[in-house]
Amino acid sequence: MKLVTYLEHGMEKVGALTADETAVLPLPYADMNALIGTPVQQLSEKAAKADAVPLSAVQLCAPIPRPRQDVICLGINYKAHAEEAERYNADAFTKERPIPIYFSKRVTEAVGPDGFIESHPGLVQRLDYEAELALIIGKTARDVAPEEAGDYIFGYTVLNDVSARLLQTTHKQWYFGKSLDGFTPIGPCITTADEIAFPPKLAISASVNGELRQSSTTDLLITGIADIIAELSSGMTLLPGTIIATGTPSGVGMGFDPPKFLYPGDIVECTIEKIGTLRNTVR
Repeated sequence: MKLVTYLEHGMEKVGALTADETAVLPLPYADMNALIGTPVQQLSEKAAKADAVPLSAVQLCAPIPRPRQDVICLGINYKAHAEEAERYNADAFTKERPIPIYFSKRVTEAVGPDGFIESHPGLVQRLDYEAELALIIGKTARDVAPEEAGDYIFGYTVLNDVSARLLQTTHKQWYFGKSLDGFTPIGPCITTADEIAFPPKLAISASVNGELRQSSTTDLLITGIADIIAELSSGMTLLPGTIIATGTPSGVGMGFDPPKFLYPGDIVECTIEKIGTLRNTVR
């Protein structure tokens, strides 16, 4: 099942996409945070009773427009990306493998499909993209064993971890350079976990103005999803709706020689198999 948040006549609603993805079936929940954790069978039964609304008649938003907490992110979590990041700035990006790098990303409001990535003229230089598989926790998680981690995942979505590289490296930490307004596009939907074998082995890619930049698969994570959930939940409670972005593969702008950063007018498309394409324009 693919779940979406959308605007219809100015009202924010949640629903499920039809099988052909041409319409949405409204669901009776206040928002996606209220829906998360509901059994998929129950959602399917409610969707079956709904009247379909053509997708052309609504505007898709980020599936979780206002996350309950900061997004938890994994840094340098694909081997090839670790190598390109170290080439770009060894002081900022060298890591002691296999220790994972966690950081958080402040999201006042996530950017939806076809929304805008803000370039922040005068503040941001070296604007970059990062296509990532993000998972959504479906039930309260504390002290989760790795072999049980899959049971705590509600679904998956696409997240573009937009980054201001100069801010990121200058501050010697990543929070500010990752958290500016318009820096967290998410979407186009949440694909429920029952649709994707665990651990996910999905094609992931990103293109800029039609040029393929990133191309990999999500089974190449240095720290896998089961270990991520087990480690994080060993010391803190992960609430339903928690978003965890698992890291990006090689091919980000800073990885090229010379670098290929983003500029106003650029169109970034992040695609993950079985989820869809998140398309955004820099302004």
